[in-house]
Amino acid sequence: MKNFRRIAALVVALVMVLAFAACGKETTNGDDKPVAGKVYKIGVIQLMEHDALDAAYNGFKDTLNAEYPGQFDITLQNAQGEQANCVTIANNFVANNYDLILAIATPAAQAAKQATGEIPILVTAVTDPADAGLVDSNEVPGGNLSGTSDLNPIAQQANLLLQLAPEVKTVGVLYNSGEDNSVFQYELAKEALEALGIEVQAYTVADSSQIQTVCQSAVGKIDAAYIGTDNLLASSMPIVSQVLTPAGIPVICGEANMVNNGGTATYGLNYYTLGQKTAAQAIDVLLNGADISNMPIGYCSESELDLTINAEIIDKLGITLPAELQAVVDAATEAVTE
Repeated sequence: MKNFRRIAALVVALVMVLAFAACGKETTNGDDKPVAGKVYKIGVIQLMEHDALDAAYNGFKDTLNAEYPGQFDITLQNAQGEQANCVTIANNFVANNYDLILAIATPAAQAAKQATGEIPILVTAVTDPADAGLVDSNEVPGGNLSGTSDLNPIAQQANLLLQLAPEVKTVGVLYNSGEDNSVFQYELAKEALEALGIEVQAYTVADSSQIQTVCQSAVGKIDAAYIGTDNLLASSMPIVSQVLTPAGIPVICGEANMVNNGGTATYGLNYYTLGQKTAAQAIDVLLNGADISNMPIGYCSESELDLTINAEIIDKLGITLPAELQAVVDAATEAVTE
């Protein structure tokens, strides 16, 4: 009887040890639910450095660290604008068994998608994931990838152009023909501008060395320019402005940082907010066990869009703001100074 009790006690002790060991592992349990206390490794592929993409990353990182301090180990790798670097970074994250990959911009997202069909991937600053071949549909992605879109309110931006320069007849749309999201935005911009009776001319660039020459070729042929959230051109807005502003050509941009770096105006989304929305998705996937295959692509709402006007450029162009736009600028200035 004593031996039986001793054996039973050992069995109970062994079961308890195994149970505690299982709880301490950095894995999910049999129900694929997250394990409490685990530190999740998140690998971030950012296509290149510029203000919008940086803001998306900071919104993502700051939200996770503020809401769950110490719960996420985030590694940022910058591809310096090179697709080959995106592929290398993605493969390294997969080889090192990261728990989630965040891909910032379309080429980074395409590299991550190619690298793994198992590790959850969230994307941000991607205009249309379905059009880029990343998901089955934006409503039901159907695989291991979801995220947030930076699709612009292009129709509103076209209307903003006419508010600032109602005499405009011809608009040059500048974009990188080698980036899927830029081609997609060109088509949308062309449709929106032509619907307003404006002639559209396309000006394409393949790398930063072509931007100045292409802009110079547009002078005298266009009354205004439109540039969507094109990563190559966004990182080179000072060059664009140096050519087009002295020529009296206003530039409507896809987002606020492009305006701050030399554009004229925009009505667009906030990339920091976009990063925050993507962080909420990461929390759902990693901590709440959400099924990423059924997680719709997220968008900024109209209430989250901002009017941004570069007062210095407006002055150089000799544009007088309409009363309704001036009221918005005055309200924003007053809010900042309070």
